[in-house]
Amino acid sequence: MIAKLDTLENIQVLKDPCVSVIIVSWNTREYLLSCLKSIFEEREAKSWKVIVVDNGSKDGSGIEVKKTFPYVHLIENEENLGFAKATNQGLKKAAGKYVLLLNPDTRVKSEAIERLILFMNASPKVGIAGVQLLNSDGSKQNSIANFPSLATELLNKSLLRWLFPKAFPGKERDWPEPIEVDSVIGACMMVRRKAIEQVGLLDEDYFLFLEETDWCYRMKQAGWKVVHVPEVRIDHFQGKSAGSEKKRARIEYFRSRYHFFKKHKGTQQWLILYAGLVVRLLIESILLTVACVFTLGMMRKWRKKLSLYTYLLWWHVRFCPEEVGLRDRS
Repeated sequence: MIAKLDTLENIQVLKDPCVSVIIVSWNTREYLLSCLKSIFEEREAKSWKVIVVDNGSKDGSGIEVKKTFPYVHLIENEENLGFAKATNQGLKKAAGKYVLLLNPDTRVKSEAIERLILFMNASPKVGIAGVQLLNSDGSKQNSIANFPSLATELLNKSLLRWLFPKAFPGKERDWPEPIEVDSVIGACMMVRRKAIEQVGLLDEDYFLFLEETDWCYRMKQAGWKVVHVPEVRIDHFQGKSAGSEKKRARIEYFRSRYHFFKKHKGTQQWLILYAGLVVRLLIESILLTVACVFTLGMMRKWRKKLSLYTYLLWWHVRFCPEEVGLRDRS
């Protein structure tokens, strides 16, 4: 149980904050409370507007936020509306020069948000800034994403980053200073309000995954820069919202990829992607079936992968029905 902060008077939200922090949560109560605690340990937190959008959680998240952090602006949805739609609810309530999108399964390190604000103040052409995400053991996570292409979606991304590090930057390289990139991972990203006013809110056709990539794509098309700021670091306990629904979450990832290609790459590339992914799923399913037969099903990891790949293949064979995925889960 996280204790309440000592004096609510010292952390009242100002009418005109420099930044609004938006956290969308779905059944991540303990992570959410820990994340909020880390935010309000920051020296300047009293001047920020913190908005939590609870997406129909069944774990008592909203009740705990009200009890432990009554000064947080809480929006409670009756069902899971998806990340993009819930974030847009928060964006419509946001105030200040910047908006920080923050996952509930993150922990803010000391002065991280202040340093992002300073960076944005000094970089007026930057529309979005992302940070270096860290695992619980301090190792680096991939915090940069290339825009989806046939190469990134049909080939091995780790191999691409190794062979072409300049074209496909990743965690394998230490960046001494901020670098301009295609896209940053949305677990922690600061966005300039002026850029949002120009390009619009998140595309709500994305339920989960790639909505921030789409946003970065639109930002760059409008002339804004997207920058990775490696010296700002945030702990990220990766995928806790969707972790309990891995198969359905993977469906949403495939669906988001197809939406991005239809929207930005055209029908021909979308069809090539679809066919390529079906073939890859089929080959992987066959290979895993053979492996499981020869090992008498003793390898649990292989059994789980086979179950996942056959599930995804089944969804594709049925022409990607809309009712399958996280959208039908409240």
